[in-house]
Amino acid sequence: MTPHRTIDKWIREHPAKMDLIFGLFIFLVFGVISGVAFSANGYGYFAAVLAIAQTFPLIWRRNHLGFVATVIVLAHLLQVLTMDQMMPSQVAVPITVYTLAAFGKRWQSIVGLSAGFVGALLGSFRYSYLASSQSLYESVASFVGLGLVVLVAWTFGDLVRTRRLTMQTLEDRARRLEIEREQERLLAAADERSHIAREMHDIVAHSLSVIITQSDGARYASEQDPHIARETLATISQTGRESLREMRRLLGVLRSDDEASTRPLPTLTDIPALLEATRKIGLQIIFEQRGSARRQLPAGAELTAYRAVQEALTNVLKHAGPETTVRVTLQWDNRGFNLQVSDNGRGAGALTSSDAGQGLRGMIERVALYDGRVDAGPQAGGGFRANVFIPYTEE
Repeated sequence: MTPHRTIDKWIREHPAKMDLIFGLFIFLVFGVISGVAFSANGYGYFAAVLAIAQTFPLIWRRNHLGFVATVIVLAHLLQVLTMDQMMPSQVAVPITVYTLAAFGKRWQSIVGLSAGFVGALLGSFRYSYLASSQSLYESVASFVGLGLVVLVAWTFGDLVRTRRLTMQTLEDRARRLEIEREQERLLAAADERSHIAREMHDIVAHSLSVIITQSDGARYASEQDPHIARETLATISQTGRESLREMRRLLGVLRSDDEASTRPLPTLTDIPALLEATRKIGLQIIFEQRGSARRQLPAGAELTAYRAVQEALTNVLKHAGPETTVRVTLQWDNRGFNLQVSDNGRGAGALTSSDAGQGLRGMIERVALYDGRVDAGPQAGGGFRANVFIPYTEE
């Protein structure tokens, strides 16, 4: 940092110390000189008291601005009434006007400017017209000169005030933007955690349900038909590998290096493969597709539909019981995409399970992101059904 920037930073960070140094300088240079010179010029100690009153309060010019300005104004008014000469200590007038304009309230700034003009008028009349017997023209010229000094001091002070308020506004705006960015970051992190939690639930719950079902079947089949047991173990192995790949892809988004997986997300075209893999477990599935898409859904919406089918099948495996038939229907209409998954198993069991409740909540949250809706519950004739609707994204 350059020396002048270091000095400027110190001045801005220590205003009270700066006022003390500046006030003592003005007092020692102008106040003491005025007191000594005019005390020896026939005014005695009165001149010294006036010089002190006009300069020494500048030490507190920002901490007690109103009081300091009042003392200095009264001291100068007393000088105009009792003395017929100007003193060097009157340099405190433009300093006070500047300070009021720069650091005081708006009404204090205007009052300081007005008091400065009044003082210039009284001083010109008292010291030029009466004491020196100058002409009226010379007195007016003196007033103009003193008035310009006051006006320039007030103008510089007002510019400093404007700059300070502008900097405060920019700092406040930067602070608010920083807070907003932090809040947005926290919200984005929370949303990402919720998304990952839903993905983890869908992957783990479905895969484990398949593995558990197949493991139970393999245990019973191994006693009767070892060949079926080998096929079942192969299915378990395949399901585990697919689940592991999904987990790696999901956790890859949390990594910042280039090793994150770029495997594409599941879409509607992957639903038949999901159903076929579930059929290998022994679940009877009837699959239908109706209509054609008027407009392609976003990739996130297709992933949501895929996860909805996966969640529904998971609930069937966990709660519907043996010899259950599932009907999966994908239908397109003029409004959007409709998905119906129904079974003829023990439908009430899904509602009383905390796992299914978590899965259904995740499904509802996913679909709501795309302005869709979910209608799920037990059927009147037995079984469980889940209806999902995702509208087209309007452009």
